[in-house]
Amino acid sequence: MKLKFNHRALIVLVAVSLSCFNSFSQDDRELRPVTSAYAITNVNIIQAPGKKIEMGTILIKNGLISSVGKGLSIPADAIVIKADSMFLYAGFIDGLSRAGVSKPKEEASREKVKDPGNPAPERAGITPQNDVRNFLNAADKSIEDLRNLGFTVSQVVPFGNLLPGQGSIILLGGKSADQMVLVNNSAIYSELSGASGVYPATTMAVMAKWRELYRQSSQAKAYQNSYSSNRTGLERSASDRVLEAFYPVIDQRMPVLFKSEKMLDTHRIFSLKNDLGFSLMIGGVKEGWPIVNKIKASGAKVFLSLDLPEELKKDDKKDEKKDEKKTDAKEEVKKTEAAKPKTIADLEKEALQKRKTESIASYTSQASVFAKAGVPFGFSTLDVKAKDIVPNLRRMIAAGLSEDAALASLTTVPAQLLGLSDRMGTVEIGKMANLVISDKSYFNEKAKIRFVFVDGLLYKMDIKNENLPAGQAGKFDSNAKVEIEGTWSTVTQSPQGNTEGKITFKKDGSSYSGSVSGGRLPEPVNANDVSLDGNKLTYNYTINFGGNSIKVEVDVTVDGDSFKGNASVGQFGSFPIEGTKNPKK
Repeated sequence: MKLKFNHRALIVLVAVSLSCFNSFSQDDRELRPVTSAYAITNVNIIQAPGKKIEMGTILIKNGLISSVGKGLSIPADAIVIKADSMFLYAGFIDGLSRAGVSKPKEEASREKVKDPGNPAPERAGITPQNDVRNFLNAADKSIEDLRNLGFTVSQVVPFGNLLPGQGSIILLGGKSADQMVLVNNSAIYSELSGASGVYPATTMAVMAKWRELYRQSSQAKAYQNSYSSNRTGLERSASDRVLEAFYPVIDQRMPVLFKSEKMLDTHRIFSLKNDLGFSLMIGGVKEGWPIVNKIKASGAKVFLSLDLPEELKKDDKKDEKKDEKKTDAKEEVKKTEAAKPKTIADLEKEALQKRKTESIASYTSQASVFAKAGVPFGFSTLDVKAKDIVPNLRRMIAAGLSEDAALASLTTVPAQLLGLSDRMGTVEIGKMANLVISDKSYFNEKAKIRFVFVDGLLYKMDIKNENLPAGQAGKFDSNAKVEIEGTWSTVTQSPQGNTEGKITFKKDGSSYSGSVSGGRLPEPVNANDVSLDGNKLTYNYTINFGGNSIKVEVDVTVDGDSFKGNASVGQFGSFPIEGTKNPKK
């Protein structure tokens, strides 16, 4: 349920009435926070690769960047994030993935077909009319995983083989598929893979089918145009969703996005493009370096795969100092073994190891090769595990890709390739507030993402033992002996000022219960899921106000008769909270 503008007074009243928090939760209902304004201060702003504002301020209002620079006045209603020399970048853009896309059931592909040479389009994997929105799940963890790495936008496609359907460019945040979609029907997606047990099954058959479908669509479109201009004497054309899906491709209004991992696949895709004349994107590219000049000449838009082969593990070597005590006999045996001529098997093993090393080096340096050749490219997260994305980026940089080029391939270049440059890709006034904030330079191996904004909504990263703001952090001690039973007076900081309240804990055996009161709460509410682990205390509570449920999550570190920490509601940010235990009466 959306709150209209005339409910603003109600929002503010609810906000200031929370004894331990003054904003809204992202749970269950679409509730806007008390304010859509944010001020990020004392931050290194990387506006674009090579363009930096040191210790600047950025203001956000209504999902847009309203101001960038130094010495800016902070609006009274803004939530202030003191970045303390952190680094801020434009949100990263993923050129090809399946983030949030559900995989359809495979029962249909297992059914026997009476005529395998002429199966139904669905059975053959020919469904270009399918819309990826029908398969999007806004709550899928893969969306959060990418967002936690700094990605804010992704071009996503359906699962399937030959022609699974049409992709969309989505925001990596939102409550529903419709909320997430930024550009619908951004491309028809295709793979050079056939269906199992039916035609087309082989790569050659897939290519033949592709040509057949495209030419049939061209003929159907031409006939439809003739029929529309003069229906007299012409038979009505039958509707065909498969063929009609190609019409915007034929008109150059929609590109075809091919998955193109292997070099041979790329050659074949270029053959189709040259024969049929469609606009082309290639994504998930893994073997593009041998034909980089051909790719450049093709004019295709390119998204290189962030999936890399694993590095070869080096054999563990014993410390030389530990070998000093070896006996003379063992040394002699070692020398004798080393002096033996290598067998054919030994030589073949060494040659294989060398080829593997060289192959891995080629994959890893591919991005550098494209950059040096002057080929613009973005990245694709298709088929790569989230945990490997940042390490693989660093491997590419170690292999010759500059940090500025890597950043461009995450921001400015994919924005240009996807037609989004007027809305994102750089940190400038008027652009969408899609932003990434890390505690160190993003490519520093010790850097951690702290905040991500998607369309102006704040997502705060939960970093264990480091998730408290400056001046509020407390060291976690699992062995600490603390006692929370009793009543605590609390003070929560927010844009509306400090709010005082109370939290009372009761102990029942080894578990706790509690209640929250004070401020402008009409009556106490229960504290749920109270957990005390060493000196780490967490609890949450829910307020029902005006028919809306607002969940507040509190995470603090206890030090004797006081605690410090955060009260948070996910994407709407966190606010400092302090508590002092009241003396027993």
